[in-house]
Amino acid sequence: QVQLVESGGGLVQAGDSLRLSCAVSGDTFNQYGVGWFRLAPGKAREFVAAVSWNGLATNFADSVKGRFTISRDNAKNTVYLQMSSLRPEDTAVYYCAAGAGSYASRSAAVYDYWGQGTQVTVSS
Repeated sequence: QVQLVESGGGLVQAGDSLRLSCAVSGDTFNQYGVGWFRLAPGKAREFVAAVSWNGLATNFADSVKGRFTISRDNAKNTVYLQMSSLRPEDTAVYYCAAGAGSYASRSAAVYDYWGQGTQVTVSS
């Protein structure tokens, strides 16, 4: 069983930056691609970013491209989502997810394990 724990969320102002972390335990971390998704009130779950198991491939939603980056440290079993130039519309609960066959997929269906989420609130 794989466990994921997100951290790093908080309340920030528009234009600020935050770094979210996703700590993964319970299996061989470098076998899993990891994705970030977000859920805002009244909206459907949205893909944000993903990174392949080897870090060589990344994928970003158009809404965050150029503002967010994703990276992984396989020695620390952790994936990071660096968010810059935050906007009020980035306000959501952010979830990380891991999937052995996910590579850097945008599809939530390929991710087998999910964290509990961390709240990000961006004030205007």
